[in-house]
Amino acid sequence: MGQSADPDARAAGSAAAGQALTGDSPQLLVVFCSATYDLGALMAGINARSGGIPLIGCSTAGEIATTGPADASVVVLALGGAGFSVSTGVGKIASGGLREAAGEAAACVAGLDDRPYKVLLLLSDGLGGDQMEVVRGAYEVVGTEVPLVGGCAGDDLRMQVTHQLFGDRALQGAVVCAAVGSDAPIGIGVQHGWRKVGEPMVVTASGANRVHTLDDRPALDVYLQRLGAPADVATDAAAFTRFALTHPLGLSRRSGEEVRFVAEANFEDRSLGCNAEVPQGGLAWMMEGDSDSVLAATDVACHDALAALGGQAPLGLVAFDCIARRGVLGEEGVVREVDRIASHAGGAPVAGFYTYGEIARTRGMSGFHNQTLVVLAVG
Repeated sequence: MGQSADPDARAAGSAAAGQALTGDSPQLLVVFCSATYDLGALMAGINARSGGIPLIGCSTAGEIATTGPADASVVVLALGGAGFSVSTGVGKIASGGLREAAGEAAACVAGLDDRPYKVLLLLSDGLGGDQMEVVRGAYEVVGTEVPLVGGCAGDDLRMQVTHQLFGDRALQGAVVCAAVGSDAPIGIGVQHGWRKVGEPMVVTASGANRVHTLDDRPALDVYLQRLGAPADVATDAAAFTRFALTHPLGLSRRSGEEVRFVAEANFEDRSLGCNAEVPQGGLAWMMEGDSDSVLAATDVACHDALAALGGQAPLGLVAFDCIARRGVLGEEGVVREVDRIASHAGGAPVAGFYTYGEIARTRGMSGFHNQTLVVLAVG
């Protein structure tokens, strides 16, 4: 794993790649970087140092490395060695939507060597629509045999445009992925740390990832009133986004409460926009969390990911951590969180990023998460 905060994009890419390329036979580079960089220059620096090793990556809402959380930096993770194989793919949303793009990217699994353990690592446009469609599209291609893991690209909370990286290209409106095969186990852990508060609400009108009414009233009005939101949140888009980061919706599911990030509000029709589907007719709650509950969830996610390794020490941990959890923890809290992840890694490198949504599917078709920590343990 390598990291650099050099303001010169090409120099930062070269430095981070140089630190990451220390093992034998690297076969894949995974890049998490600030959207403030000149991404073309950044990737040129990485590829010049790596010699063109297959690369996927994305822009972020903050970067994670063994040394701690960061902004305005680049993190490069190298995977490879004996008993390891990789195949990469990309799909553009404009050609048919998120579902089709994910399916096109996931088709790369056909090029993977036969290995006892497999995972499909997905990175998508976090502002591209209902992210559950990414899970559906990939699942239709790989089925039940290959677990899915990954995250949705960010843009430092500007909520304007995110980027996905593939080879030497910086893309917009895309899904990129790497099918990874290994002779050693691979583990996935997922936990959110939020709890429901107050009385449930019925989603009386919704379409895909847009909520129009709750309890037959405009969704935005119910949301603001239930939470006692400050006045500026009702009229200012940036203020609403900052407030909504730490006030998600919870959806009733058989397995517990799923969390939905309320990404934006329409102040004219009074609807709410989420990052994934909110089914009409279902029950929803306001959710809350604090530092203790979020850090407890960190421990559970790491423990579950490592348990799948059967006692084998990890080669590394990859963290896909929602930007909303960062909002709850604060700057001191996120340092503590990354320290916890590093302690679970036992000296192995840690890499990751703060996301606009997380992917973790190990069974069934459900696999998109909001305001959650997903940990991938590589054995």
